[in-house]
Amino acid sequence: MRLMGRYRIFSYTALYVLDGLVDPERESKPDGLQIVPVVPFALSTRAGIPEDDVQHWVSILLAVYGGALLIASPFCGWLADKSPNRRLPLLIGLLTLGGATAMLCVGSSIGVLVAGRLLQGLSAAIVWTVGLALLVDTVGQTGVAQTMGSVFLAMSLAFLVAPLLGGVVYARAGYDAVFYIAFGVIVLDVSLRLLLIEKKVARRWLVEPAAVAEEVASASAPDTPFPSPTTTTTTTTTNTTTAPQPPRRFPLPPILTLLSSRRLLSALWACLVQATLTTAFDSVLPLYAATTFHWTSTGAGLLFLPLIIPSFGAPLVGFLADRHGPRYLAFAGFAFAFPPLLLLRLVTANTVPQKALLCALLALVGAGLATAMVPLMAEVTYVVEARERKNPGCFGDRGAYAQAYALFNVFFAAGTLIGPIWGGFVLGRAGWGVMSLTLGLLAVGTSVLVVIYTGGSLMGRRKGGGEAEVGAAGAEGGAGEAEKGGRGEVVR
Repeated sequence: MRLMGRYRIFSYTALYVLDGLVDPERESKPDGLQIVPVVPFALSTRAGIPEDDVQHWVSILLAVYGGALLIASPFCGWLADKSPNRRLPLLIGLLTLGGATAMLCVGSSIGVLVAGRLLQGLSAAIVWTVGLALLVDTVGQTGVAQTMGSVFLAMSLAFLVAPLLGGVVYARAGYDAVFYIAFGVIVLDVSLRLLLIEKKVARRWLVEPAAVAEEVASASAPDTPFPSPTTTTTTTTTNTTTAPQPPRRFPLPPILTLLSSRRLLSALWACLVQATLTTAFDSVLPLYAATTFHWTSTGAGLLFLPLIIPSFGAPLVGFLADRHGPRYLAFAGFAFAFPPLLLLRLVTANTVPQKALLCALLALVGAGLATAMVPLMAEVTYVVEARERKNPGCFGDRGAYAQAYALFNVFFAAGTLIGPIWGGFVLGRAGWGVMSLTLGLLAVGTSVLVVIYTGGSLMGRRKGGGEAEVGAAGAEGGAGEAEKGGRGEVVR
């Protein structure tokens, strides 16, 4: 059972690496147009777009992808929670991605390219919502943060490798070769989904150790044909006094019920801010490096490495969040990012110390944002669990994990749309210093909201007489009732 669980976790984590590699139009740091040269080439030579309009249509294609991801996620989450298994929606998402990739490969008009990007956004909505829900189904309540750290690491690897691989293959073998790699990755991904055995299916095949022990104990116990009067009396009393209470279901759909939680809204807002802060640099770093340091697009693109590399420590952050709760790690991440964001305004000259300072500050920003993101991804699970614990069965037999992570998708996608616009607009109107100031204020303001609501409302706990929160690994005596895993009964 443990070996099968490890395979499932590996399979799901690989899903996010492959999802990044299969999209040759991922936002690319080394390229001056933010995406690898594949799409600008297709627009100018295949779709007949004039060179002056290429950047305009590149922005539209990016927006179409983000918009489709944002709009389709809630429906995909609802459908995944209603589906009898997770495998079928995942396969549908991957097949949709295959169709989108084929359209982008053979497309020779702007309409086909836009339709391909729409399908890519739809497939990403399915894969992300169902994939994250599958991870929670597999790891349960105790290790979700560390697993989310592995997912965040997979995302970072994909964002780092995909544009570099796409650029090299395009330069050496041409436009079609990039998509041949994408098709191969999709086939590999589908194969992993077909080999996947979900946890609830595995339970039907394997006998739990506790059941075996109970069966052995029953077989070795002496026969007692007539129960004792004491036993009979006790059983009768128990049956009359502990009648099972039907679960109280919320009248609203689960996704609306989740949105009524201030705790979840706080986590989703923080995810939006994290995505905004991360992607705000997409539209400003290459331009600022080119104008200040006179770097080429390749040199400017390398500036994104300090932002990405700190995310390799995400599994360690998740390990700590599983043991100490998400509140203070998420708070520390945003608070830690505030000083380097503010100090970016000091980088103004074309000197070696200034270049080193910029890289160091970007690394600190990346470390802070990675520290904040992992606990927040786990917090989405904690909120659903707290609701279920307070009102068992309130979300039905299949729960609401997919719908919760659909909301995560919506807010994260909104952040990726807001970030480049924010960064580019403020830089163009007010300059580099004001841009860094606004991003820093956004980070520190979010840290205050996070420390109040993440893991359960601090104000609500004081009003309720210090209502305890259940620990990550479950309560062990009295010590387990302390705030440890951040999944408290306070679900406001």
